[in-house]
Amino acid sequence: MKALKQGVSVEFIGLMALLMCMVALSIDAVLPALDPMAADLDVGESNNIQLVVSTIFAGMAVGQLIYGFLADAKGRKTSIYLGLGIFLCGTLVALWADSLEMMLVGRFLQGLGAAGPRTITLAIIRDQYKGDEMAHVLSLVMTVFILSPVVAPLIGQGVLWLFGWREIFIFLLALAVIAGLWFWLRQPETLAEHDRVPFSISETVKSFKSILQARAAVYYVLALGFIFGAFIGFINSVQPVMQGVYQMGDMFPALFATLTVSFAGASYLNSRLVMRWGAPRLALTAALSVAGLSCIMLLLSWRLQGVPPLWLLMTYLWSILFFVGLQFGNLNAMAMEPFGRIAGVASAVIGNLSTLLAVVFGTIVGQLFNDTVLPLVSGFLLLGCGAAFFIHKANSMQLASASHCSQSSF
Repeated sequence: MKALKQGVSVEFIGLMALLMCMVALSIDAVLPALDPMAADLDVGESNNIQLVVSTIFAGMAVGQLIYGFLADAKGRKTSIYLGLGIFLCGTLVALWADSLEMMLVGRFLQGLGAAGPRTITLAIIRDQYKGDEMAHVLSLVMTVFILSPVVAPLIGQGVLWLFGWREIFIFLLALAVIAGLWFWLRQPETLAEHDRVPFSISETVKSFKSILQARAAVYYVLALGFIFGAFIGFINSVQPVMQGVYQMGDMFPALFATLTVSFAGASYLNSRLVMRWGAPRLALTAALSVAGLSCIMLLLSWRLQGVPPLWLLMTYLWSILFFVGLQFGNLNAMAMEPFGRIAGVASAVIGNLSTLLAVVFGTIVGQLFNDTVLPLVSGFLLLGCGAAFFIHKANSMQLASASHCSQSSF
């Protein structure tokens, strides 16, 4: 088995990335099919089809708490098997949907199921790494993970051309089966029997208290929710902006792919920079960059009646997604850092809180779409400012704590 310089298996990175990307693939492969899907399902209000995107995140937010407790009590592998099973059921419901309501049920179940692999892969990584090394591994996983939006819309568009939108869900079924078999055959359990935490009300309350008492970690979770919300707002808005405002039609998957290359490049670069500069500094710089660039873009877009030239919008989005990509791995790692033995619960709570915030923010941004780019850019500006504020608060607390410990040692 080939290993990277830091001793991390290439196969491990690939497997963790595939498990994590079940949600991303389920969203991005469907994006090119939203218009024909809306027509077939008789969706009246045009913005309502965006709920096909938001609902899967809502399911993921609910599911993360379940899998976190299960993973700490029964082991990591059990949770992932359960999640993949629910994901398969949800995909079948979406495949056979004949109304928007039935489609949303299927998408919720997809998110509920995919929350298992999405949550527990973080715990598996935390079982084996910590600190900047964990941020390094997460960035490598995120680099592979973020490549999924590059190929997923192209696959979705190809399947749409050859067959129809329902066959996209058959592709997702096959992918989930492959991921499950690979995980079953090649990934050992990372939580030893003696480290497992039996589920009980008292242990649950104790775990929640220990997480909420880590104030710096809570601030990092809030920052993650803000920047993730901006990203969901982008996912909700990018298809109507590109295909509705700019009339890009079948070129949309290719344009979307070029944007996600920036995101993936940032994640890979972060895996190098974080070992030298540290996660807190990188995350704060990136959040401030998102806010600053969005402020400039909002002024320019407002002057241009909300529809700037396509080249300007693509340049802006490429830059913004680069700085967003510098934050995800770092914020997850910093939020997880204080928690070792309860990594499963911590991962679940962190994922649940940040995703619930993100779904609310991202849905609002998407529903405000008004045939201009102004809601999208405003979302990045406001949510980027919020992320920067909470990262600054958390970093300040960490520095104060380190200074206090240093003084106490004398």
